[in-house]
Amino acid sequence: MGQPEQRAEGAGPFTTRLTWHRPEGGTVVWESRVARRRGALSVRGPGEALTLSPAADAEAVGRLRRLNAVASAAFVIGGALFALGAAVAQFGSGDPLESAAIYFAGGLFFNTGGYTSLLQVLNAPRHTHGGGPLVTAGWRWWGYEPMRVAWLSAFVLFLGTLVFGVNLLDSFLQGLTVQQTNRLIWTPDVVGCVLFLASGHLGFVEICHRARPCLRSRSLGWWVVAVNQIGSVLFMVSALAAFTRPATGSPVNADIANWGTLCGALCFSIGGVLQAFERP
Repeated sequence: MGQPEQRAEGAGPFTTRLTWHRPEGGTVVWESRVARRRGALSVRGPGEALTLSPAADAEAVGRLRRLNAVASAAFVIGGALFALGAAVAQFGSGDPLESAAIYFAGGLFFNTGGYTSLLQVLNAPRHTHGGGPLVTAGWRWWGYEPMRVAWLSAFVLFLGTLVFGVNLLDSFLQGLTVQQTNRLIWTPDVVGCVLFLASGHLGFVEICHRARPCLRSRSLGWWVVAVNQIGSVLFMVSALAAFTRPATGSPVNADIANWGTLCGALCFSIGGVLQAFERP
């Protein structure tokens, strides 16, 4: 019997979808996000419709569920704390240390969510030649796989959470000059936002199988990426509005900075809730 005909799709060096057309008829489709998040392949027999079919073993399924639960909960809580911190900054007593402490607590949850997202990629089941069942490798706490768009997206996201951590720690410093404030607090904030936006774009590459974003309104994974990317855009708007002007020593627009953070954080909480359902 002949070998299945294989077709690869993706963007640049990244392969995000593989389709095998079997000689006896039927099709098997591996999609990067669906396989690593839900442990499934799309299968169509001769004359049948394409359906999602479990393809990972029980160990892999349990692993995926546990990691997804931790990551989604971390982003829900982290986003809620960031929203609370922004609300305190906008409507509270005006004590910057109060909101800084809340932001810092939220940042720890974002760190946890970012690293767990990386673990999800590293420990997800992998496809086999010819569209056979997914294979689960041994547990790994770290790995370097830059040619996988899922790994790169998760790594950039995790790196962004660490850079935000620098911003959050420096927010506790007192008596800074305008130049020091912009260098130690504002600059890491902007860099973190850029990394979040880059991670979100790579997430779209994985789902859309091309370099440009697409609309996949029936895909839960697409909604997770889209809502989080909206949150990243709002975070960037907030960061730009928080720049301290040397001439006045005050931010460009404190209201926009606070509301951008609050709404962006709520997007990440909503994304975390949606992610909780993106499991096997």
